[in-house]
Amino acid sequence: MPVASAPAPAVTPPPDAAGPSVLHRTGAFCARHPMWVIAAWLLLMAAAMLGRNAVGATYSDEVSLPGSHTQTGADLLEGSDPALADPNGKVVFHVDSGKVSGHGDALTDSLGRLSDLPHVADVSAPVTSTDGATTYVTLSFDEDIKSLGHTYVDRLDEATEPARNADVRVGYGGDLNTIAREPANDRAAEAIGVVTAAVALLVAFGSVAAALLPLATALVSVLAGLGVVGIVAGSLTLATSAPTLAAMIGLGVGIDYALFLTTRFRQDVMDGYDTESAVGRTTASSGRAVLVAAVTVAVALLSLYACGLSMIGRLGLAATLAVAVTALAALTLVPAALGLVGRRIDTLKVRRRPVAETSGDDDGWHHYAGMIARHPWRFLVAGLAVVALCATPLFSMRLGHIDDGADPAGSPTRNAYDWIADADGPGFGPGANGTFTVVVDLRGATLPTDRIADDLADALKGTEGVAGATAPRPTQDGRLLVTTVTPTTGPQTAETGGLFETLTDHTLPATLKDTGTTAYLTGSTTGQLEFRDTVTERLPLIIGIVLVCAFLLLMVVFRSLVVPLKAVLLNLLTTGASYGVLVAVFQWGWGDGLLGMSGPVPIESYVPMMMFAIVFGLSMDYEIFLLSRIAEEWHTSHDNRRAVGKGLSLTGRVITCAALIMTAVFLSFAGSPTVVVKMLALGLAISVILDATLVRLVLVPALMFLLGRGNWWLPRWLDRLLPRLRV
Repeated sequence: MPVASAPAPAVTPPPDAAGPSVLHRTGAFCARHPMWVIAAWLLLMAAAMLGRNAVGATYSDEVSLPGSHTQTGADLLEGSDPALADPNGKVVFHVDSGKVSGHGDALTDSLGRLSDLPHVADVSAPVTSTDGATTYVTLSFDEDIKSLGHTYVDRLDEATEPARNADVRVGYGGDLNTIAREPANDRAAEAIGVVTAAVALLVAFGSVAAALLPLATALVSVLAGLGVVGIVAGSLTLATSAPTLAAMIGLGVGIDYALFLTTRFRQDVMDGYDTESAVGRTTASSGRAVLVAAVTVAVALLSLYACGLSMIGRLGLAATLAVAVTALAALTLVPAALGLVGRRIDTLKVRRRPVAETSGDDDGWHHYAGMIARHPWRFLVAGLAVVALCATPLFSMRLGHIDDGADPAGSPTRNAYDWIADADGPGFGPGANGTFTVVVDLRGATLPTDRIADDLADALKGTEGVAGATAPRPTQDGRLLVTTVTPTTGPQTAETGGLFETLTDHTLPATLKDTGTTAYLTGSTTGQLEFRDTVTERLPLIIGIVLVCAFLLLMVVFRSLVVPLKAVLLNLLTTGASYGVLVAVFQWGWGDGLLGMSGPVPIESYVPMMMFAIVFGLSMDYEIFLLSRIAEEWHTSHDNRRAVGKGLSLTGRVITCAALIMTAVFLSFAGSPTVVVKMLALGLAISVILDATLVRLVLVPALMFLLGRGNWWLPRWLDRLLPRLRV
């Protein structure tokens, strides 16, 4: 239907024999009582933010792997010699010329001050490099280092001030990195995303009122969602990146959901419906698509709990809470705002003729659909070729943990890492930043401890990839034998991962065979490698759960076996292509400089799992909106070509705008100092671009034309069994 330049006279909607749906009645109610609904949301937002501050939210990335080498070894140390299990970190001293020993008084003064700091249980003897330019001490703490907070760094700086005043540089390594890194401040990223979204909305809608409405409602829902996440974090410890992830996803989907509803409302107003009817119709149609999309995202995110790792599951929970709050706002707050604005939706126009969903049955989108209809195989093959090209790097993806070597150059943690890695001597070199602690349980030993220790020392010395190992020594109670192994390579390299497997699968079992003892590797590096292996092992389970749940949900919604199967497979391809680009940018080093990186890094072990759930859920949004409009026309005309053309036309402008907004929001977070956030932000932005262009504009219409009436095939017996959702 052509869009009029001015609103048509109000029309009365046709009667519905079954009565208005729940969503229709909800939207109409909110439109009749806009001030009450808006006031309730503002009160909810304020209460959630105050509640978050009151409960004392806690965040931690600590992961427990019961039964693993890391956990078993740590438990043995704790039971035999608790001091060996104390959390520890390194304070590194370095001079650019000369030797650190040339500043002996200043160094002695600093070490004395460090030993007097609260929660410092012990300060080790200094370890000095061969050239004398670098020295470090290991500080042991009586509680978890992260619990000390970032402000504890000020105390470290005060303690090491004498060394600094003597022109000795100081850095913090080991587990001190958890507090030495500057806390991520993503306010700037959020501001950039909001400003970019405002510009995109203004260009798309052509009026200030229509542009500000989705933005304002999304901000209210995001703040409320962050408050809810903070309240939950008061009882469940969430990962440190949970608030950032919730803000990023909440802002993206919040604006998009409001955008879809506002666009549909404007079209109904232009078509002559009164405000209340238009809001009710909008909530019943686009609101239904919002509900289905939000449930799909939530199912994908909550499936992360199936991996059995609470940290990852709770990251999914945080994102789900944000999506749930924004979806609720889209179904209540947005209708209220639309009811309040009403026919003044185009107030303060910046375009003479505001545009809503479509410009008619003979617009460019219909011509484009006709071109695909004439050459569907060409478009399908070309689209799949692009996907395959993007996904190619996926086959070389290497998972791992990103260490301090990826921190910004010149930061205290990066300095400490580089000084130790670049120096020579026992306790130095790249592997000194990621050592392994070997714990041998002697309680069932059938040979003397000295002999076991000698055999172990010889075996470790002869293992390829080992730069050095301390002499194995028994604990005070004689129950354990402990040694520290230094790899020849850094902790995030593939070689160090290979050494871990060699030690656990070959060296240690072969050396201790028939001795009645068992050896375990423990420590931060070991824990990260075992976490990586656990995630890799359980990733197929997550993928399977998400695919099955999404397929079943879409089958019920669209009453078809073909449409959900096609949507699931296409989004699987999109995710694979996103992985491929991510590998090229980070692992191959294409993002160096552009993203503030300083060299290739592996893909953080849990990023693929998180990305799959988020990307799959979010990318389904656009397909659901597109397929919903195609389905509406199909059930009316049963003309497949017309249905696809109209679906593209009705959603072309709004989905393009929504994709631009979500991409801008995600890319704004790519400037975060946290590498994991960079990865997730860039991966999500890439997936949105691929989904909104390649999938929506090429693959979906090509397949829809090729399958024809088969798109809507569903066996009658299955149609009778499936529940009919009428919301």
